[in-house]
Amino acid sequence: MAMAFRRWIALLAGCAAAAPALADPVEDFYKGKTLEMIIPASAGGDYDIRGRLLARHLPRFIPGKPTIVARNMPGGIGIAASNHMARAAPRDGTSLQIIFQNMPSLQGMGGQGVDFDVRKFGWIGNTTNSPNVITAWHASGVKTIEDVMTRELVVGAPGAASTSYIYPAALNQLVGTKFKIIAGYPGGNDVNLAMEKGEVGGRGSNSWASWKSGHPHWIAEKKIYQLVQIALERAPDLPDVPLMLELAKNDEDKQVLTFLSADMGISRAFTTTPDVPPERLAALRRAFDQLMKDPEFLAEAERAKMDLSPSSGVAAQKVAESMLANTPRVFQRAKAIIESGGK
Repeated sequence: MAMAFRRWIALLAGCAAAAPALADPVEDFYKGKTLEMIIPASAGGDYDIRGRLLARHLPRFIPGKPTIVARNMPGGIGIAASNHMARAAPRDGTSLQIIFQNMPSLQGMGGQGVDFDVRKFGWIGNTTNSPNVITAWHASGVKTIEDVMTRELVVGAPGAASTSYIYPAALNQLVGTKFKIIAGYPGGNDVNLAMEKGEVGGRGSNSWASWKSGHPHWIAEKKIYQLVQIALERAPDLPDVPLMLELAKNDEDKQVLTFLSADMGISRAFTTTPDVPPERLAALRRAFDQLMKDPEFLAEAERAKMDLSPSSGVAAQKVAESMLANTPRVFQRAKAIIESGGK
């Protein structure tokens, strides 16, 4: 009896030793897959550069090491890409996007064409909280926001739903600036060309990180001046440039300007679609967090002069949710600013 029992134990041990390791369902799912990275902007800008950089490096940290292919989907100032993620893209963790930061604002204000809920996206992580800035070209003669209180500055914008339109329009309405906004440019790079040609005297909005990576010589040669920064705190390297919300004349106006500034916490964030299985979303978040510490990735970002101040997917999700927790009054006033035509 004892001998038979020992043989039975030995047989079980042998079976256990011969059994393969437990499969990882996330790794099994992603192995051999091709994921898409949706970029809501045209080629060449900061969103495009960041989206493609992550598409190259992120697969090394995703279980199964899938391939990621970047796909530009400009349209509707980011709305087309987010609508695609919400309505058309597969909800299995194979579609990612670098999301335009003002999507929560547009949703809260009931923006035309919005058919998504940012609270339902799976937020993977954010690469920077660098502020946006309103910029004047040196030939305009404008160097400070105080200058725009007394003289007109023509600024370019891709569209009436873009931050390049919203920020100067808000300052006109609530602070008394004299921005004249020319909307309809295909993209930010087109506004930059318009500044160089003298068609406009500035740009209604651009990421400070984008200026530093894309046109550092303009900064060094003082060809551009930052008039105001849009964030909740001043950037360390822009200590003398006022925050937009600091210009508010009363508490109610400050609430509106704070709402319009809050998306800096998701300045260059990445999401996946709604309803992705939790274990896959968790794997994508872990991969992002690991990538943000990876020497190879950091070295390429440094060569591109790309600003990085990353935050987790959980933190990015909280920012998006908090923006939509404002009162209807704040949303209504912000929407009225856009509908006013910036006057």
